Amino acid sequence: MDKMKDLKIITKDSLVSNDDLRDIKKNLMKEIFRLKNINNEIEYKDPRSSINLPYDHNLLEKINKAIEEKKELNPSYLIVVGIGGSNLGAMAIQEAVLGKLYNQLNPKTKVLYADTVDSDLINDIISIIEPALKNGENVLINGISKSGGTTETVANFEILIDLLKKYKKDYNKYVIVTSDKDSKFWNFAANEGFTTLEIPNEVVGRYSVLSAVGLFPLGIMGINIKNLIQGAKDITQRCIDENIEKNPAAISASLIFMHYKDKKNIHNTFLFSPDMESIGKWYNQLMGESIGKEFNLKDEPVRVGITPTVSIGSTDLHSMVQLYLAGPNDKLTTFVKVRNNKAEIKIPNNEDYSKLVKGIQEKKLQSIIDAIYEGVIKAYRNRKRAFIEIHLDDKTEYSIGQFIQFKMIEIMYLGYLFEINPFNQPNVEEYKTETKIILEKE
Repeated sequence: MDKMKDLKIITKDSLVSNDDLRDIKKNLMKEIFRLKNINNEIEYKDPRSSINLPYDHNLLEKINKAIEEKKELNPSYLIVVGIGGSNLGAMAIQEAVLGKLYNQLNPKTKVLYADTVDSDLINDIISIIEPALKNGENVLINGISKSGGTTETVANFEILIDLLKKYKKDYNKYVIVTSDKDSKFWNFAANEGFTTLEIPNEVVGRYSVLSAVGLFPLGIMGINIKNLIQGAKDITQRCIDENIEKNPAAISASLIFMHYKDKKNIHNTFLFSPDMESIGKWYNQLMGESIGKEFNLKDEPVRVGITPTVSIGSTDLHSMVQLYLAGPNDKLTTFVKVRNNKAEIKIPNNEDYSKLVKGIQEKKLQSIIDAIYEGVIKAYRNRKRAFIEIHLDDKTEYSIGQFIQFKMIEIMYLGYLFEINPFNQPNVEEYKTETKIILEKE
């Protein structure tokens, strides 16, 4: 790929001295070497092995085979039934590459996400797909649960399968289950004759977007999986480079950690593209669930964590930037800018409108958002509010593949600096346990 498409990180406004940054980055050398060694073997013996998903040709071959088989059914709809790490990644990449209005643009296969047990949401999904089924159209249902026992997922899956049965005698060929091999969900699917796709056992859900969890639904939508994977592979090599000055994940993790030590425990991802809003939500889970921990690796109580937030430019300049510039200086911001949009739209030349806003006639919308972005950067700089910049060439599969892999490796390094386990989520089980007790009592 063209080197011009490489993700770029700019840290000159991070308000951290080079000496301090150099010291903290040195602490990461052991973890960088560990990831480098893991990357040399395509095995899944460690949760860090998720960095090898783009290199696993056998896994990719099985996913591509399933994509081709299910595309032959000419589905009008794909319903992704999952929650958290089981659907946020696919939604994030879909919206970034294909746009938030993907379904309204009349694609061959529309996608719906059944990601919570809200009766109105599920009723709306049923109201959309039932007429299609009555009309003889085909609908794919992709149930995704790593554990195989997620309450929300199983409840929605059962409802939708029951609907599918009413209209398809051979309903099982329209169902795909993605789970750990030999989980309860996997074994149930095998008995029902559903297509099964495996999540490698050591790959944690929120790091699984480049497995069948994300790649199968994305492939059905027409996302170029090969380019997505290539972007992830290329950035991986930069993010395990022992020359830390060239390692964007190490640099970003170090800066986030240093600002946390300086009492900035809020990290705001400010995305200058509305299509990337779900990327921000995906990153919220990645950071929140990975870094928010009660105990460190020595089982000592530490109660650490960074609260992730998401802002969209220029929308949130009119809702949140007053707080960001004038409120408590407790945030580190990462601005994400896309250099090239797919469309080019120019404002007409109408003198009547120049009375409302000067200087925009005949200008491209891209030049206006660029000017707004530069204005925001200068305002943050003048206010001495710390920030990092990430520049992406575009929102193609290659660039988005780079970004998501970079962020997953960044969080691994951040967990190492905090001396916590960035791969577990023991306290999430608290609500799950209590929920199941309540449901069983009822």
